[in-house]
Amino acid sequence: MTEKERRRIVVRGVVKSAKMDKTIVVRVDRLVKHPRFKKYIRRSTSYYAHDPENEAREGDVVEIALSRPLSKLKRWRLVKIVKREAVQEAEAEEEAARTAGPEEALT
Repeated sequence: MTEKERRRIVVRGVVKSAKMDKTIVVRVDRLVKHPRFKKYIRRSTSYYAHDPENEAREGDVVEIALSRPLSKLKRWRLVKIVKREAVQEAEAEEEAARTAGPEEALT
């Protein structure tokens, strides 16, 4: 394993927006302990990530890795989609059934 592979930073988050071309916005949650009250608070950070195939959709759980600067805000790239949003899968199946012929939809 090379030095570069060991230092690779990968985080997991949820896609907030996939409306841009080849770019997604990913929300990464973390727990932070309050300094005075010692209670854990949920905080989140949004990262812009490069998605060259436009394959991620809103609600998907994805892994992103730190990379060189790709634009003014993009410093991350999509590694893989961990979990697809269930609603979108159902919509894709319905769309496939609509575009298929009537004899294919019945089978």
